[in-house]
Amino acid sequence: MSRVMPQAGPPAPPPPRPFSSSGLFRLKPVDTSEEETAGGLRRTMGLWQLVALSLGGLVGAGVFSLAGVVAHEDAGPGVMISFLIAIVASGAAALCYAEFAGMIPKAGSAYTYSYATLGEVVGWAIGWDLLLEYTAIVAVVAIAISGYLSYLAGQAGLDLPSWMLGAPGTGSGHKVDLFAALLCLLLAFVLSRGTKESARFETVLVVVKLGIVALVVVAGAFHISGGNYSPFLPFGVGGAVTGAATTFFAVYGYDAMSAAAEESAEAKKVLPKAIVVSLGIAAVIYLLVCLVLLGMQDYRDIDVKSPFSSALSSVGLAWLGTIVAVGAVLGIATSALANMMAVTRVWYSMSRDGLLPRYFSRNHPRRAVPTRVIWPVGAGSALIAGFLPIREAADLTNIGILMAFIVVAAAVVVMRRTRPDLPRSFRTPWVPVVPLVGIGFSVWLIANLDWITWVRFAGWMLIGMVFYAFYGYRNSAENAARTDEGSTP
Repeated sequence: MSRVMPQAGPPAPPPPRPFSSSGLFRLKPVDTSEEETAGGLRRTMGLWQLVALSLGGLVGAGVFSLAGVVAHEDAGPGVMISFLIAIVASGAAALCYAEFAGMIPKAGSAYTYSYATLGEVVGWAIGWDLLLEYTAIVAVVAIAISGYLSYLAGQAGLDLPSWMLGAPGTGSGHKVDLFAALLCLLLAFVLSRGTKESARFETVLVVVKLGIVALVVVAGAFHISGGNYSPFLPFGVGGAVTGAATTFFAVYGYDAMSAAAEESAEAKKVLPKAIVVSLGIAAVIYLLVCLVLLGMQDYRDIDVKSPFSSALSSVGLAWLGTIVAVGAVLGIATSALANMMAVTRVWYSMSRDGLLPRYFSRNHPRRAVPTRVIWPVGAGSALIAGFLPIREAADLTNIGILMAFIVVAAAVVVMRRTRPDLPRSFRTPWVPVVPLVGIGFSVWLIANLDWITWVRFAGWMLIGMVFYAFYGYRNSAENAARTDEGSTP
């Protein structure tokens, strides 16, 4: 009787040579298709849902808080110039995002764009960075909402226990910011229901928020006093420029929307439009808000904790204060939802590319959303929101977004030279001037950040590079593809 010998399988591929230049800077192929892939994300969002998602990130704390703070402390009525400068600078980055969004309609935003243009190690660095930045933004926004919810609870006569009203060290008896932590988990639940459902929820909130902003602007317009605009630049032009550095962080929410590119119908056509349209709408809203706010009350008398409420009270419209608080809750909540969607799509895209465990790239079989990513993000942001003061959480956010802006703007210039043949549904005008404006403004802002921000950023990036060295580099889908082709990474 003859024995059947078991057949030997194919030889194991040789391990990659670590950290060769061709491996570190291998490019992710530019996939310009919009075809559905099995088990992938569903393209369900149209133009106005994308605009609503972008406005959710753009119009929030800047309207209800930041305009008054910058006017009172830095620019006076010249805060309008501050916002104009910030909008021009943000617009330069937005035009670069719009070109990539129309050219590479895939999830991941700056991570995907930089991976396809500047190489894997750059894409990894930006993606790893955005995981922390977006998660921290969600936590910061949740903490801000918690403050308004506590105010509304007090208005309703509820005497809440102090242990649940803030993170340790933020007040007497504070143990945890329970409102903020629960809100993060609620947002994760909303996102886990599906893209179409969460986009509908976001759209409704944005419409209500804009309605409240319009009500406040119209009501306040009847109480404008021209004398409040004088002096227009009490701190000089330098004050308005300094204010621009702060207001810039209110006008970059469109980048969160671009991370959801893979879930938009006809992405090549609608994504660039959504970015440009949403930034244009936000610009008009911010300028109108500044015009009315500074017309109602002298900048020196503005209460920085509740600018609009104090201005409305000064002209006999205190009854609108509660409506403003509700609008602030809704407005800031939409920002949190947009940023949580962004971080989950970046994580999903990195997992699909093999740089993070592929376990996280498997979507819910019915809802077609990355629930394996959504809930860890919800839990992580809840921990940050519940146990860190808002300032410490906010310090984690700024540098990473600016780094992403620099990389995307530089990538537009690189792609124009290396891949001029790629079809582009939108082309950034005046290249390289527009990208250089975005890069220059971002570098200036980064240079003015606190040193502790740099330390935290360096620590997070060091952890990320160690993980990439021992896991991402070897498990990258591009490494597997090169091995299959018989090439050495």
